[in-house]
Amino acid sequence: MTRTLLVLGITLAAVLPARADLTHKIQSSVQLDVGGASTRAIRVGNAYSISGTGVDTSVTAGGSTTSDALGGLGAATNGVNAITIPDATQKTAGNSFSFATSYTQGDTVPTSAPTVGAVPAFGDVTSTAAGVNTGLAGTITTAGAVTISPGGANTTAIGQVISELTTR
Repeated sequence: MTRTLLVLGITLAAVLPARADLTHKIQSSVQLDVGGASTRAIRVGNAYSISGTGVDTSVTAGGSTTSDALGGLGAATNGVNAITIPDATQKTAGNSFSFATSYTQGDTVPTSAPTVGAVPAFGDVTSTAAGVNTGLAGTITTAGAVTISPGGANTTAIGQVISELTTR
């Protein structure tokens, strides 16, 4: 009877399937880009600031002087404001004082749209030349070896191999 149970046990063990789910995935890719020409132009606005201590300020306009006036931005013409900067004198001779003004003249507002390829005369301009493809290439072998060749100005090359092994 022991022998019968042993044979039966071996037979049942041989019939049951093994639970060894194994999955292997390999993904590979190469991305090659040649950039296009681009220009970014931002119109700079008008700005005025004033600060100080220990000074008297005045503004003279039209033959008349106004005391304690700070000046500032006036009416705009084509996007550029007129500016009035005050005169400053030390309040008390021999005492400490400080005085500062700052003015940034804004860009004029264009009267027409720029033509293709033209850049407006703005104060904040960034321009990038078109990419040059001088040998841009990329390959991946079946063994997973990645080879990337540079392509020149304004180009990018990216290669990757992903190997994934999953067991359950």
